Amino acid sequence: MSDRAKLVIEGLHVEIGGKPILKGLDLTVGQGERHVLLGANGSGKSTLAYALTGHPAYTVTAGSVTFDGQDLLALEPHERAKLGLFLAFQKPREIPGVTLSNFLRRAVQTVRGQDLSLRDFTRSLSANLKRLDMAPEFARRYLNEGFSGGEAKRCEMLQLLSLQPRLAILDETDSGLDVAMRQLVAQVVLEEHAHTGFLVVTHYEDVVRQMQPDHVHIMADGRVVMSGGMELSERLAFEKSWDWVTEATAAEASA
Repeated sequence: MSDRAKLVIEGLHVEIGGKPILKGLDLTVGQGERHVLLGANGSGKSTLAYALTGHPAYTVTAGSVTFDGQDLLALEPHERAKLGLFLAFQKPREIPGVTLSNFLRRAVQTVRGQDLSLRDFTRSLSANLKRLDMAPEFARRYLNEGFSGGEAKRCEMLQLLSLQPRLAILDETDSGLDVAMRQLVAQVVLEEHAHTGFLVVTHYEDVVRQMQPDHVHIMADGRVVMSGGMELSERLAFEKSWDWVTEATAAEASA
C-alpha cells in the first residue's frame, strides 16, 4: 500500500500547557486496517487522538504526520475532516437547538463539498438508523442533549456511518458501556473497515477480541513501546497490570 493511503506518524512530540505528553511517537495506519491502542492512564492515547484532529490545546513541538500524502499538521481541523479524518469522543458534548438530522446533513455536505438532496439524505439516514436499531424520531432530538451513554455512542456510530471517513479515531468511545453496546461499536468497526481505517483507543479486552484488529499497540510514557497482534491484548488480560510492560520496556532500553 502506498504512502498516499496511509497515516504516517514519525517522531511526534506533543505538549499541553507546556507539559510534554507525546515523546517521539511513531505509528503507521493503512487505509482499511484496524489498529487498537492500549496503555495505562496518562500514557498519551487521548493526546494522540486530539493532536491528530487538530485540537488547539495540543501543541505539536516536533515530528511529522502525513495522511493521503499531505502534511496533516499544516491543515486546520475542518480541512482534516474533509480529508477523511473522524474522531469519536469519549464524552460527546451536548449541542442544544441543533437536531441530529440537521447536524448530520450539514456535516455530510461540508465534508463532501457538495449539496445533498433531502431525499437522498433521508433515505441514507433511515437506513443507518435501522442498522443501529435507532427509532426514526431519534433524528429529531437535539444533538446529545439528554442522551444516555448508550444513546450518545449510537449517535457517534450514526455519524461515522453517515460520513464514511477514510480514517476513524475512536477515543474510548466504548467507555462505560454495557456489553451489548460494546458489541455494537465493535460490529460497526468490523463492517466498515473495508473502506475505513480505524485507530481505536480502548481498555476492554472483549472489544479488542470482537474487532479482530490487524495490529495492537501498547503506549507508555508518550510512545508506542510494543506492537503486535492479539497476543498483546491477551497477555494484558492475563497479567491484569501494566508492570510487565514497564519491565519489558526498561529491559529493552538497557540492552
